[in-house]
Amino acid sequence: MTSPTPSPTTKASARARAASPVATSYETALEELEQLVARLDAGQLPLDQLLTQYQRGAELLAYCRARLEAVENQIKVLEGDALKPWDAA
Repeated sequence: MTSPTPSPTTKASARARAASPVATSYETALEELEQLVARLDAGQLPLDQLLTQYQRGAELLAYCRARLEAVENQIKVLEGDALKPWDAA
């Protein structure tokens, strides 16, 4: 059994997503992710949009996690490689 060939539109949109950044900032990515989760939770998306939105959510989540990790690493450098609790500052 062969798998279906992605349509040219699907291939083009995948290339466009790969070429452009997921978001312009952590804040915009988080806002879009929150809106996306609300739409998914509402349960009113058609199945094809559900999958597309889920994939977008995974991209946004990965972006947010990477940004948070980068900030954490910067804090480690500033604090001498030892993270301190926020209230200890």
